[in-house]
Amino acid sequence: MINFEKYTLKNGLRVLLHQDLDTPLVVTNLLYEVGAKDEDEEKTGFAHLFEHLMFGGSINIPNFDIELQRAGGENNAFTSNDITNYYNVLPADNLETALWLESDRMLSLAFTEKSLEVQRSVVIEEFKQRYLNEPYGDVWLELRPLAYQKHPYKWATIGKNIEHIERAEMSDVKSFFKTFYQPSNAILAVCGNINIEHTKVLIEKWFLSIENSGPINRIHITETEQNEYRKKTIERNVPASAFYFAFKMGGRMDKEYYTCDLISDILNKEKSSILYKELTEKLGLTNQISAYITGSLDQGLLIISGKLNENVSLNKFEQEFWKVIDIIKRTKVSEFELTSLKNKIITAKAFQEESILNRAMNLCFSELLGDPNLVNEELSQYDQINPHSIYEQMNLTLTPNNCSVLFVKSNSNGK
Repeated sequence: MINFEKYTLKNGLRVLLHQDLDTPLVVTNLLYEVGAKDEDEEKTGFAHLFEHLMFGGSINIPNFDIELQRAGGENNAFTSNDITNYYNVLPADNLETALWLESDRMLSLAFTEKSLEVQRSVVIEEFKQRYLNEPYGDVWLELRPLAYQKHPYKWATIGKNIEHIERAEMSDVKSFFKTFYQPSNAILAVCGNINIEHTKVLIEKWFLSIENSGPINRIHITETEQNEYRKKTIERNVPASAFYFAFKMGGRMDKEYYTCDLISDILNKEKSSILYKELTEKLGLTNQISAYITGSLDQGLLIISGKLNENVSLNKFEQEFWKVIDIIKRTKVSEFELTSLKNKIITAKAFQEESILNRAMNLCFSELLGDPNLVNEELSQYDQINPHSIYEQMNLTLTPNNCSVLFVKSNSNGK
């Protein structure tokens, strides 16, 4: 159980406070409700570019990292298709330093041509290294537009293509900041060894005077229902041919989300899963296979992916894969197996919540979903799932007409 206090400043900044006197540290986590899905389709990659720009100097502070390091702190950030998240971990006595730093870059960035060029170069290099030059690096650049026809999830957080970042102008950057980096579009969590009332005073001191720039006209595009089997094969210089079966599933607030999460665990039970036993042990087709979900706010994906053994053709594997999926859909999970999976989730959550950083991030994300107490109620969602609901959801989700598959054919084996 995570105890917390929630309130909202007059400028719309949502604040969550969680006290833990057993740690000498404090965490500030600032979540902005902006991700790749909020971008213009002709100007993608901006949310991720901003993650970098936010460390390039704000209106009054030339170097964010140096000031935080002087206070004994460390920081990082990440961008997804749904959010951008910034966090700082530092000694509790230096909390005000983190609030000062975060408030200044919320107030305004420095917006210098030098900073833009530096961070643009960093992002372009990241695009090249991680997505263009790394084996299997462009998988999500190919899979997303195959699975999503309309929704902005059809491009990755790095952007649709490198030219969008290369063409980014200062006016584009300023407009993006003004739209999304404002108090009413942010959630701040402060967790750790804090005095609640004193922390409120500090937050008001540093954030209350920051004004909003106006309402946000969000892009709301609903993905059309998929009723066809989509398949694409690309040829790459990779060590082994690979496969990515992407099944549509509910978003974070849909009732089937947690059921699909458990299904991915069932499919991913290491060497005891039917997928592994049939495709790896019995047929010898794969040397690696796993299942996971994307965890998206809107309609997400349940992915089954892996690598093929040498001299296994993609066509042969595809045929056998669907035969195994049919076996899985006809096999009901036992109460014992389901209880075991739920216990693993309970254990993993308890271990995760040992970290005050995880508590801070989870509080912010739960608030984004509409209720910060969801952080304490999530396990109850799994309790309601039974073998029959697993069986029903498998038969709804694991179907060819709900699937987009990307095959990566290896040049090295010619299959």
